[in-house]
Amino acid sequence: MPQDVVYQHPLFGGKISSTFPNRFQDVSDIREVPDHQEVFADPSRDESLIFELLEFKPDVADNGSAAWFLQDLAREQDAEGTVVIEQSGVLDAPGLTYNNTPAVVTTAVGQMAISKGRQGREAQNIVKVYLANLRIKGVDTDVLITAYEPIVINPFSESADTVGAGMAVPAAQAGCMSMDEVFKLAVTSFKVYDWGLF
Repeated sequence: MPQDVVYQHPLFGGKISSTFPNRFQDVSDIREVPDHQEVFADPSRDESLIFELLEFKPDVADNGSAAWFLQDLAREQDAEGTVVIEQSGVLDAPGLTYNNTPAVVTTAVGQMAISKGRQGREAQNIVKVYLANLRIKGVDTDVLITAYEPIVINPFSESADTVGAGMAVPAAQAGCMSMDEVFKLAVTSFKVYDWGLF
């Protein structure tokens, strides 16, 4: 399998970290994202990885929470044809324990048609979305780690100028780690160094 160079990226001023390939560059300042998000992208492949800290949603059950957040994301982005392909059960994350309360993790994978920015429906790309919900109940926080992988690039999308229109080039063919592996690595390596962030 092709290997990217991976390293531990500091997040939120070094209070958190996660490990993923260095081809993903921090674009948080460029995209003017909210303070509770950090966004990394590989523009050459139109792939992105987003870390988001949200207030804990007590009305959302642990089981299926990642699928709930995936559907919520689809609504926010006015996505079409959203399908949840798979979801995990609830897993304990003993490495993310606050006041003897371990975080719980669920994941979901879906597919949807979305457009970038304000491009509109005529420029929608079909993307595979990987989402993990790390529920850190001890600090009333839902952490979302979301990875976007293009499947089909619309010729009217601004992405077509960089990566070309049509079917996306498979990661192995491009000589890099697949998005599902990037996602798993980012989730399993997620560490909190300063609980005062929450």
